[in-house]
Amino acid sequence: MKPDRIDLMGRRLLHSMDEIGSRIRGMVFVGIMIGAVTVGAAFFVPPVIASHQGHESHAGEDSHDVAGTGHPIPGASFQVFIAKGKETAESAALEQTQADEAIKTVVDALSFMIQHRTDYPRFDESVTRNLLEQVVVEPKVVNREGKEFPFLVARTNEPGRVRLLISASSLKDKGYLGHPEQLVPVLAREFQWVVSKADTAPKSNTVSLERDLKHAPIRTNREIGELSAEERARLLQQLFGSYLTTVDDQKSLEGQPFYEVGTTKLVQPAQPDSTIKLYDIRIREALQTIVRDPSFEQQTPKAVRSLLNGKIWNVSFVKIDQRDWATRTRVLPEEQSVLVGERERSVQPAKILVNTYRTAAPDDPFYADTKGLPMGALSADQLARVIALEIERNIVEKSMKGHVAQDENKGGTKE
Repeated sequence: MKPDRIDLMGRRLLHSMDEIGSRIRGMVFVGIMIGAVTVGAAFFVPPVIASHQGHESHAGEDSHDVAGTGHPIPGASFQVFIAKGKETAESAALEQTQADEAIKTVVDALSFMIQHRTDYPRFDESVTRNLLEQVVVEPKVVNREGKEFPFLVARTNEPGRVRLLISASSLKDKGYLGHPEQLVPVLAREFQWVVSKADTAPKSNTVSLERDLKHAPIRTNREIGELSAEERARLLQQLFGSYLTTVDDQKSLEGQPFYEVGTTKLVQPAQPDSTIKLYDIRIREALQTIVRDPSFEQQTPKAVRSLLNGKIWNVSFVKIDQRDWATRTRVLPEEQSVLVGERERSVQPAKILVNTYRTAAPDDPFYADTKGLPMGALSADQLARVIALEIERNIVEKSMKGHVAQDENKGGTKE
């Protein structure tokens, strides 16, 4: 039999096994779902204003009144509550039905996660460390600026403990009501914020890196389009010396191990700064590839331009244990814009962060390129593809506000 036919048969067999496995897992999930949960009245009220932006909150500032007793999660110290408020008699029946369904969906999802704690490490850590005071299901969750969120984590007056706020309207809009198995993976990701916001460790000082903003040799997009590949590479080298940095200003990799390229083997550094220097070199090699290789200009033109027009002023490997993502784009808000170059162009500079010890998620655009390796194990060519796609997808679409102070490194310092 021909090898390609054998390979085709093998793929079909694996696909069939995956389908059978999925059905079995679905049956197991349904089998452990707990019974219907009865909730108190008074649920759908005007949106509760959470005193934090995005996932930022401040201890003692959040007050969330709840109605009735909580709904326990077997094996967990926290309970699920419903938001307290007022409602009209005409809307009570409809609202009560939706409230019941929202609470039951959340309770069922959390109950499943408790029974499979080892599959959800952030959730397991939260339960083990007793970080979560309570879960509050609210009609809508918005911050002070009126922006709505499906989930928010709020610090409490008790150091090291937080509340998780869940928007019932978001559950409905996204089709999660009555489908706890679909909510589980989404809810599990939210527990990275629970762990992060509960962290009360002392904040380390940020190391400021000097930049020569006035003389940074940035170019306009039109000028960049007229440059040859070698001219772009030379321009990038000039930016390395005056504007574009390739080490994180937290020095989060100091004393940390590094990966051998193409493997998951970690190697201890010979000197405290060995890993920093190694990944600094690899980042620069990757960026040189992006601006020099014609394929990047064709497939990810925004990435090429953004590296040379001043939009990006840092690309670096980092160690951020509290985050499960592989890459992130962080853009300074408009009020923190800087004037760059002799023409004093106003720029909202961005950081591109590569989380050294994390792997790509299946929905990351560069997932296939990484071949399941941690970010720190990628070759310069693989890394170039990862960085270019991160910039291409996010540098324009990313909000210009609120994306800087959301991530914290090992010591808790905000990025």
